[in-house]
Amino acid sequence: MKEVNRKSAIVIGGSIGGLLAARVLADHFDRVTIVERDRLPGVGEQRRGVPQGRHTHGLLASGAAAMERLLPGLRGELLDAGAVPGDIVNQGLWFHAGGFLRQVPSELNGLLQSRPLLEGIIRQRVLALDRVHVLEECEAAGLMAGCGGRRVTGLRLKDGRALEADLVVNATGRGSHGADWLEELGYGQPGVERLEVALAYTTRLFRRCGELSGNIAAIVPPTPSGKRGGVMLAQEGGRWTVTLISHFVPAAPMDLEGFRGFARLLPSPCIHEAIRTAEPAGEAQSARFPASVRLRYERLKRFPEGYLVFGDAICSFNPIYGQGMSVAALEAVALDHALGAPDVAAAFFREAARIVDIPWSIAAGNDLRMPEAAGARPASVRWINWYIEKLHRAAHRDAELSLAFHRVGNLLAPPPSLMHPRLLWRVLRENVMGRRSGCAVPLDRQYQRT
Repeated sequence: MKEVNRKSAIVIGGSIGGLLAARVLADHFDRVTIVERDRLPGVGEQRRGVPQGRHTHGLLASGAAAMERLLPGLRGELLDAGAVPGDIVNQGLWFHAGGFLRQVPSELNGLLQSRPLLEGIIRQRVLALDRVHVLEECEAAGLMAGCGGRRVTGLRLKDGRALEADLVVNATGRGSHGADWLEELGYGQPGVERLEVALAYTTRLFRRCGELSGNIAAIVPPTPSGKRGGVMLAQEGGRWTVTLISHFVPAAPMDLEGFRGFARLLPSPCIHEAIRTAEPAGEAQSARFPASVRLRYERLKRFPEGYLVFGDAICSFNPIYGQGMSVAALEAVALDHALGAPDVAAAFFREAARIVDIPWSIAAGNDLRMPEAAGARPASVRWINWYIEKLHRAAHRDAELSLAFHRVGNLLAPPPSLMHPRLLWRVLRENVMGRRSGCAVPLDRQYQRT
């Protein structure tokens, strides 16, 4: 940071991204204040400002590792609170290209839990730090600036108060006013990339009683023709969370029979078979997500000192890929590194862009398979989507290809790693030889782990 003073920092927003940012800032500043517009609930309780908290959430292996690095012992606390552990490759049913990817033991040992449980335990840990304080039910109104607008000096609240700080981190999420606040200070707005996905999703909880043949997850992505998909994950409290997804078609109904009927339309019958007779636990919840949005702060030529934007306020991903929480955790690690650089904003936004590039390319590339999604489809994107479908088909049988795909999906390896000559050969061999043999793995056998 160009300034020497490290007395106080403010984080706007007390969601997972804001909490992880506060955790890092507590190592660098004497006092960290989280400004949160909601009243903070107890562990496991829904927070009013997170309506999507009632829906299925995924934490990728890379995000879980980053959170454990920032909050040692977090995994153990989640396990004690009932989170469900498991190998997400060997105990997950991943349906792609007409079949399930090969199940094989892996190092991708995940934890499945609800968003309120994860956020609540993170919040409990962060707020226990001596240097971290929280102002609940307070809403930010804008930035304060000095030095002719070159430096952000604090935050204005809607109740009229002013909070001074040496650094303000905007972690207010998808609805952030961060770009508008920059413009008010005389800076340009960042470029925006927007991909319309017209996503609608409906979620229900069910009692867990041996469904999915001992597996802990089933993931059935929407296809360009059917445009319907679903995710089913084990949760704490002996429950399943089931989210049914639609792109550019009506959402899954809220009533139980309509919900089950929608599940019958998915590319794989596994979720419908699991919930057909399962006991529901509570009422359905629905939500819509119109578009993935990325703001290119790293491309701005001018940016004020003492101010950063973080998490979903930089990039809001299509939620069906479960990337948001993990990207926020990786950005928190990047923030820790950037706070040692001469120009914190330049260092952080450069690293955050690198982190976002991979999940954005994965999500955008896959979403562009939908004919209705508006966006450029250069030959490279069309070729990659064609190749990934061939890789999925080969990964129905090939364990190495299945593991390689999951490592990329969990942000542990870059997408180009799937083009390694060794993997290219395996994709070619399996598609050619598999087609000649005419052998396909039956659905019932694909439920069986190796």
